[in-house]
Amino acid sequence: MLREVQSHKRKKGKTIIGKILCMALCIGFVLLSGGCKKDTEIILTTGFRENEVFRIEGMSCYVPEIMIYLTNIQNQYEDVYGEEIFRQTIDGIPIEESIKQTVLARIAKIKMMNLMAENYGVTLDDQEKQMAKSAAAEYFNSLSEAEIEAMGGITEETVLQLYEEYALANKLYQYLVKDVNQEISDDEARTVTVQQIVLSTVYRGEDGELIPYSQEEKTSVYRKAEEICTRIASGEEFEKLASEYSDEEEHTAYYRKGEYEEALETAVFNLAQNEVSQIVEGTQGYYIFLCVSTYDMEQTEAAKLEILRERQQSVFGSIYDVFIGDKHCYLNEELWNTVAFTTEGTSATSNFFDIYTKYFP
Repeated sequence: MLREVQSHKRKKGKTIIGKILCMALCIGFVLLSGGCKKDTEIILTTGFRENEVFRIEGMSCYVPEIMIYLTNIQNQYEDVYGEEIFRQTIDGIPIEESIKQTVLARIAKIKMMNLMAENYGVTLDDQEKQMAKSAAAEYFNSLSEAEIEAMGGITEETVLQLYEEYALANKLYQYLVKDVNQEISDDEARTVTVQQIVLSTVYRGEDGELIPYSQEEKTSVYRKAEEICTRIASGEEFEKLASEYSDEEEHTAYYRKGEYEEALETAVFNLAQNEVSQIVEGTQGYYIFLCVSTYDMEQTEAAKLEILRERQQSVFGSIYDVFIGDKHCYLNEELWNTVAFTTEGTSATSNFFDIYTKYFP
């Protein structure tokens, strides 16, 4: 079916871009992303100082601060994928604009968390301040004059301020989640590893919505799934068939309770090792599973860390939401609209967050 092939290609392309975007935006935001019900409200207004992008409860953010974050993420993209990645879109929105909006929201969140830290009496100690100072010196000294100019004429003091604010936000986070229960049972975190073949029964419309196949098209897909099962039963390699037919680029999946729809979880958790499932119908397609491991110890331990992180983010999110309830971020829209990625070749810096992690592991 032409629609199926086109949908398959679009979905794979979108999946790749989505993973790229997620990777770039998560750098440096591990403790500050997710787990909150809402972001800081941003209001358009006037009456700003020169280069002031936004103001939040008396704290200001200026162009050089934004440019440090934006430029480092831009160059991380280009280092891996080349500048052509910025010609891609996600749900019709250019990647550059998506990154801009996320950088704005994250810096506003860090500023807000610094205000929270004042309320809770959380501060950086002398050692932490020295660590931030050393990190700032290392990062600033790694920059060329062209890079400094491309990022709005940043100073070492600006870099130090960003490192201190980020370190304080992380310290506040740890303070607020320190009493979260860290005991997680093996059963709660149990992870089953499977290989899977996914045959889609939906496609994505022009505006991004998922549209189900017609019944006739679904029947055709189901027959293909039956043919695949017959070939598996006759001895053909599951991985080879997955590469040939699956509409998901990744053929290995890790299933943990509560993460997938019930029909898929039930099928996966009832498989014995090396057993192949029947055709399982999900909301977006037909699935065929091969159980690789009924208890993946490494993935289960990783799942425990993820469950703990989710618990911590839930606790932090509830506290954060209460604090920001009456707070506003005032945006200099005219100036914000002029903020853009640096021109090709003017800046190669991409290690701002790596240096932070070096001093604050």
